[in-house]
Amino acid sequence: MAQLEHLHLNHVLQIVDVLKGVIIRSFGPEGGQVLFTRDTGQAMLSRSGTRILRALQLEHPLARMVVEYVWKHSSSTGDGSKTFILLLSSLLQMIDATASREPNVSRAYNSTEAAKTATARHLADKLLEFAFKELHVLISRKVVPHGCCVSFEDFPEKTQSSSLAHSLLQKLLATFFHTRLGYTHHDFLSHLTCELISNWKLIKQPLPFSLQFVNDNFSALHTPVSGFPASSSRIIEGQVIHRDFATPPLHTDHQPIKAIVFTGYLQPKLLNAGEVLKLGCGGSSVEERSIIQFSAWMEKSLEHIVADLQTLGISVILSAVKQSDTVLALTTQAEICLVECIGEEELSLFVQLSGATPVSDCRMIEPCHIASLAFCRPIKLGANRYVHVAFPDTEEGVKPCHLVICAPGEGQTEHCACAVQDAVRMILTTEEPLPLTDATPSKRTSGLHESSFLHTSGTKNRSSSLNQLHECVLTSGCVIPAGGTFEFLLSHALLQHGRTSSGSHDRNIGVCVTQLLSGALLSVPRKIYSHNPQAFLQTQTRVMSFASKHFHPLRLTGCSVSRMQSEEYVNLCLLRCPKGDESSKVSVLDLGLESVSCKYQMLLAVLQCLTSLLRVDAVLHINTTLHIQSRRLTYCEDTDDEAED
Repeated sequence: MAQLEHLHLNHVLQIVDVLKGVIIRSFGPEGGQVLFTRDTGQAMLSRSGTRILRALQLEHPLARMVVEYVWKHSSSTGDGSKTFILLLSSLLQMIDATASREPNVSRAYNSTEAAKTATARHLADKLLEFAFKELHVLISRKVVPHGCCVSFEDFPEKTQSSSLAHSLLQKLLATFFHTRLGYTHHDFLSHLTCELISNWKLIKQPLPFSLQFVNDNFSALHTPVSGFPASSSRIIEGQVIHRDFATPPLHTDHQPIKAIVFTGYLQPKLLNAGEVLKLGCGGSSVEERSIIQFSAWMEKSLEHIVADLQTLGISVILSAVKQSDTVLALTTQAEICLVECIGEEELSLFVQLSGATPVSDCRMIEPCHIASLAFCRPIKLGANRYVHVAFPDTEEGVKPCHLVICAPGEGQTEHCACAVQDAVRMILTTEEPLPLTDATPSKRTSGLHESSFLHTSGTKNRSSSLNQLHECVLTSGCVIPAGGTFEFLLSHALLQHGRTSSGSHDRNIGVCVTQLLSGALLSVPRKIYSHNPQAFLQTQTRVMSFASKHFHPLRLTGCSVSRMQSEEYVNLCLLRCPKGDESSKVSVLDLGLESVSCKYQMLLAVLQCLTSLLRVDAVLHINTTLHIQSRRLTYCEDTDDEAED
């Protein structure tokens, strides 16, 4: 019989705390790695919160619901999975403490637990409402001015502004890889990822366009190689197709090399399923052709097809399916190399890069079906041999390249590959403009496929910049020093907003929802400095002291950046250094950076998850046997319906 489990606030809090206990040891720059052993005996070593959570075999549906929210957020932004759980747990604890003091909202309940759950649900709804209406305005006015809004529009051009933007991008990536993979290779992988992004940057398109392309085609843009150190990872020219030559490869340097993509069979199948072949003429009982003669006729027609390919100068055939032995023999004789059984994603990438159109009928070949290649040769990566192709230079300025990711073990290689793709997603999220405030001028536009980003022209004095801060928005490329700076600034801003605004104060409960969010935010830097609680207070004091004395709007766009502006931003990041201690001064390039956009998206995702969790009243546990019988019954009903149709 099905069991009904009524859920209260304490149940939700316990489930989230269990998940928090799993990932908390890998949180922050000093966090360690988690070792999992799968049923197959394979070991998995990871610091990725999403990979750790998804590796768990969870039975409770509420726990699986939380992991699903984390996975969706991480697959979108690439970052923040561990902070997600930490913030969610902290919010639930603060809501539980508040609901325990004020158990009744506006009516009586049968039990104290029911009243607490209703109060918690009400507070979660208020928090989500505040986040959608006012949070982005608060961040744009109180947090963004103390960060740096960098436009990578000119990246990777060799200008003064693009040089600083390149340095900030590398440090943003290095901070990400430090928390994801550890200290050893974070600088190396950040340079490698920067090079990857630089090569795929289109001249006439904004950076997010190229980042989206890399993210969508990442499985075809990288090759994992196990058994080598991570320092052996590199970027190579062109595209690597993860198949080997079915016929001998080319032995010529003649350029250009002509290639064609086939999605079907060059030699049609003699018989398809359900078909019957009759050999005869005009109904006569005497067979004039035998099956051998018929096969010889088909082979002769195939010879004409191969001869036509030779006439067109085609020397490479890329096939999505496995061709017959006859095709292999004829193409070998004609010195045409054949690569078969190529995956759909790799063929799609080749078509996009070459501009050629795939062909299904070998008798209908036109010039638009023929691609030009700079070379086509075998390449050995690890223990496998693949096909390596390169493309001629184009006017778009893009340099097609392939990422080779090396690591000692298979699991580590997969972990590094996921980290690089998540880094691309993180930069993509950083470059996406966020919602504008009501006071924002209508001139400012946003969008992934816009031809240009927000630019400023000329050097503006400090007074004009201060006036523009009242119209500040969360534009693209906003970064801020790591180590809790975002949480300290936003927490302080939330407390100030709660004192001055009556809209965030809930009269029914007697609590300000901004206080709940402010307190939960501080759990992140507390965990970062958990090894030294005094460092938490010192860092918080320095951040707020600097924020109160310096109003620092610095936006690096297409305009030139003066040396004074660069030094001013470096001084901004010295706020954690003890006064007078010159030896301990560390600039932003040593402390690290993090994305304001990713932080904002994470806050919204956490509050949405919190609201959804607290709306679940009960869980109905269904017996496995009954579930199987139900599926069988459904299948029988569907079968009967199809029979009636």
